[in-house]
Amino acid sequence: MTAFSNLKRNQYANTIYIALVCFLTYSCIFAFRKPFTVGLYKDMPSFLGVDFKNLLVIAQVLGYTASKFVGVKFISELKYVGRGKLILILVLISLLPLLIFPFVSTPLNILCLFVNGFPLGMTWGIIFSFVEGRRGTDFIGAAMGASIIVSSGFAKSVGKWMQLYFHISDMWLPFFTGLVFVIPIIILVYLLEQIPPPTNEEVELKSARVPMSSVERKSFLQKFMPGVLSFIFIYVLLTLFRDLRDNFAADIWTNLGYNNANVFTNSELPIAIIVLTIIASMILIKNNCMVFLISQYMIIVGFLMALIITLLFEYQLVNGFHWMLFVGLGLYIGYTPFNSIMFDRMIATFRLKGNVGFLIYLMDSFGYLASVMVISIKGATHINLNWAQFYAKGVLYCSVIGLIVSILSLLYYSRKINQFNYE
Repeated sequence: MTAFSNLKRNQYANTIYIALVCFLTYSCIFAFRKPFTVGLYKDMPSFLGVDFKNLLVIAQVLGYTASKFVGVKFISELKYVGRGKLILILVLISLLPLLIFPFVSTPLNILCLFVNGFPLGMTWGIIFSFVEGRRGTDFIGAAMGASIIVSSGFAKSVGKWMQLYFHISDMWLPFFTGLVFVIPIIILVYLLEQIPPPTNEEVELKSARVPMSSVERKSFLQKFMPGVLSFIFIYVLLTLFRDLRDNFAADIWTNLGYNNANVFTNSELPIAIIVLTIIASMILIKNNCMVFLISQYMIIVGFLMALIITLLFEYQLVNGFHWMLFVGLGLYIGYTPFNSIMFDRMIATFRLKGNVGFLIYLMDSFGYLASVMVISIKGATHINLNWAQFYAKGVLYCSVIGLIVSILSLLYYSRKINQFNYE
């Protein structure tokens, strides 16, 4: 019994260690992506009537989106040799246009941000390839999800600190902030490379993860096409309203009568803790089919929560703070499984030969198209409307449509599972 307990402790310790390495590695990636947003660029000219900083945001997201479409092929076919070197190459490629950025004039300097965003869009899939198909992947995926929530703010804070204490100009800030993180990411990638492959027991439990050829990707899509299309549709809906919430949060809170800075943290921190605790707890369930179905029930519950709380808000039965809190919780309960547990357990449920990267990059490519649309609207226009009312109406329609498609998707995959078990 003691030996068994020690083995379990070692498994948990290894999982926590791997999760920490992945968390820190992906957190460093944000230092090459986000610090430019700290700058105000007041002296820079607008272009085509659009503010210079808004153009930088749009350009980088366009590069990131293009990367996701390329990643459907690139990440799914990724060989498991030299992945660490590839991460470092992509990071250095992203740093190079930040070095050129201060020397070129508008609009060429805007293109630098497009080039910066493109290689960074590949890094998530490469990092996750080290950890998928393991007993602890659910927990590790939750840790990577936490890095997305936390690291953007941390990278901006480092950039702001450097600007205040070293008096670095807006144009040089992105490069020097990224430069600070070069050594840390080299060390972390080395640690990432030392992670051993899944054990035979884990392969038996979760199935082997292998590169996918174009023929294998086509075969997969033919086998699951209705379900994949439903997932893409749901993911685009969730991404669209997550980004509306993120990009217009200040406008929404102002319309609701909340003008204090703490409202952002007070509403988002509980969401992050609750959602990531739920995702991480899936590590306790070995049954892949059960977790795959639970992840889809989570999506349904998320849409239902957003719908009910918005109806209560429309009838003035809850205040604006609790409406935003629970709408955000509902949307993230539905959104997070796509980036962590669902596809890892799907591959294991159907004993598929493939990898999570293919499915996530397929979802992300369309999801980021929705992001481009939201960011472009915010950056290129000055719409004068009540964003709280607009967002509430949008959430109602989004939730109803999302509920219908999610239920149909659950029925489809339940039938697929029954057919697979029968065979």
